[in-house]
Amino acid sequence: MTETDTETMTLDAVRALARSVLARFGLSPAHVDAVAETMVAGERDGCASHGIYRLLVCAHTIRAGKVRLDAEPVAEDCAPALVRVHADGGYAQLAFALGRPLLAQKARRHGIAALAINNCVHFAALWPEVEVLAERGLVAFACTPSHAWVAPAGGTAPIFGTNPIAFGWPRPGGHPYVFDFATSAVARGEIELHRRAGEPIPPGWGIDAAGAPTTDAEAALAGAMLTFGGHKGSALATMVELIAGPLIGDMTSRESIAADAGAKASPLGGELVIAIDPAGFLGAGVAAHLARAEALFEGIAGQGARLPSQRRYAARARSLAEGVRVPRALLDDILALLD
Repeated sequence: MTETDTETMTLDAVRALARSVLARFGLSPAHVDAVAETMVAGERDGCASHGIYRLLVCAHTIRAGKVRLDAEPVAEDCAPALVRVHADGGYAQLAFALGRPLLAQKARRHGIAALAINNCVHFAALWPEVEVLAERGLVAFACTPSHAWVAPAGGTAPIFGTNPIAFGWPRPGGHPYVFDFATSAVARGEIELHRRAGEPIPPGWGIDAAGAPTTDAEAALAGAMLTFGGHKGSALATMVELIAGPLIGDMTSRESIAADAGAKASPLGGELVIAIDPAGFLGAGVAAHLARAEALFEGIAGQGARLPSQRRYAARARSLAEGVRVPRALLDDILALLD
């Protein structure tokens, strides 16, 4: 993509645009702030498929009537190390913001705690959740089902969502170690971006409606996505379905897409977040053992291997200094939402 095909925007301009569109579509102010910051984070960190492209996704979901614009999440202190937030059919971001302080408090008190977010609409990556917890010194894990878009290994019919898994580890004096990946071969948004650009997708991302391998983005979206690593990704996807679905009393990906009833809106369901306080295990020895973890990271990076999230942090530094480049065609589509 050439420079003439893009427009450079400051992060403040991205934030203002996201807020304007979300407010135009009727989201309550609290949801506007929470949802917009997730999109800004995506653009800031070079994750275009989770940046302001998601405004188009939100606009469609709102028009379809599949998210509550004024939802008021409610926190339930349901057990010593458990907290539940009832999202009331609203976006997950505000529900997580409500539950995060209680989750962190319980983790520090008991060593480990879990947060279940129920009846939420989720359209974004999970790394913002685990990163903010790791920045506060907690080890964090998060996962969520989505819509049934992904076939199991050896199958041809969608049953799993993209079912992302995210993990965060606190690092003294630096950014946390964070990874976030779909259990599908790629995030669905990446295929959507290829479709918009009229570009083929790599082999192994999807199959067509007849179950044949395809590099056509449109055909893959109409057929099924594939798990990464064959049976290994399929097993992890199953785990996510179970622990962020029935375990917390929420929907599986097949149930979510059935509830969608053909609207093609964002998934509705649950999210599970687990936080662990290293000091709960280690007590006074926590600093020494975290230093041992740093030796592991140095051993990886010292041989030229890239740690997950390094590329995001590098993109973050550039974006904060130089702004971000947004495709003009995408920007035109987003601005049209304000008409």
